[in-house]
This record gives sequence, C-alpha cells and structure tokens, in this order.
Amino acid sequence: MNEADKNPEKPVVGVLSLQGAFREHEQALEKVGARPLKIRRRRQLEEVQALVIPGGDSTTIGKLMVGYHILGAVRHLGEQGMPIFGTCAGLVMLAMDTVDGEQSLLRLMDMRVRRNAFGRQVNSFETDLEMPALGEESFPGVFIRAPWIESAGDRVEVLASHEDHAVAARQGNLLATAFHPELTDDLRLHQLFMEMVTAGSR
Repeated sequence: MNEADKNPEKPVVGVLSLQGAFREHEQALEKVGARPLKIRRRRQLEEVQALVIPGGDSTTIGKLMVGYHILGAVRHLGEQGMPIFGTCAGLVMLAMDTVDGEQSLLRLMDMRVRRNAFGRQVNSFETDLEMPALGEESFPGVFIRAPWIESAGDRVEVLASHEDHAVAARQGNLLATAFHPELTDDLRLHQLFMEMVTAGSR
C-alpha cells in the first residue's frame, strides 16, 4: 500500500486504463497529492472526483469505451463539471470532431483535431514549449504520434502552441495536451489539473 492509499482525504483521480500509457500518469498523480484509481469498468467512475485519459490509440480507446459502456458515462460526467485531463489520444477523445473521419469521441471540448498530425512514431520529438499558465519556465513537450488542434471555439483557451498549431488547451473543467507530460519529471501540468480538481470540489 502506497502513501496515497493510506490517506483517504486525498482526491481520488481515475486513470482510464483500457489501452495506452496509464502507469506514468498514476505515478505523477501520486506525486501531486492524488489517489489514482485504474478505471476499467463503468461502475468505478462512481468512486472518482476526476479522470485522466492517457495517450494510446484514440480509435481503439473509443471502441473500448463504447464496448465497456464507459463513453456515455464519461461524457455525462464531463458535462456535469467533472475535471478531465486528456493527453495525446486523450486530447483527441475530448474533441468535438477530427479531420480524419468518424470515430467514437466524447465531444466535450469545442475543438477539431488532426490525429498523428506531427507524423508517425519515427517522427517523435521533444521540444520546449512556452506555457504562460505554468510560469516563465518552458515546459518539456514529448510528442509521440501526436495530434494538434486544427481549430477551436471561443470557449477554448489555448495554453501552448508549436509550429503555429495549438497543442495544449483548457475549457472550463477540461484540460488537454497533444504531448505527454507524464513522460517528463515536470509535474506542473498535473499540478494544474489537481488545482482544477480541488477547485471543483469546493
């Protein structure tokens, strides 16, 4: 039992664990004061105050969320104000639409995205991103088969861009990045998400 499990006062944050890189998110959440819980069944959503949707393959994640009857439940929770943080494929899942054709999406954030916009696995890269919402120090962006935000509505606040494309955004209780903050030692984005969680629980 880790320290987070021993403290019931810490907020429980679910990490969708159907497919993709979820373990690193669990570790980051523990470091910023949450109790992470793997989400593989719809009923587990009743136990959490927030949710992280990790990277992976958005088409596969969407199909699994439909198959496990999770997609509609998460959409409802997002509409009701539950904080949700999507990274890479998670950003795609939060979007209203993609330019790549039909797939199962949560359709919560007012944005249209392009999957694998920066290229395939061999085109993965790291770069420093300016993110004023996190302070003056740049944030290490790890891009792996990453999407970008093609267009966004007025309700969406762009937090970071790369090569003139938005790659991080926030809309009310929703936070999304095209890159993988969980693969770095920089916890500021997870801390920002936890601030959203605690603000929503007041």
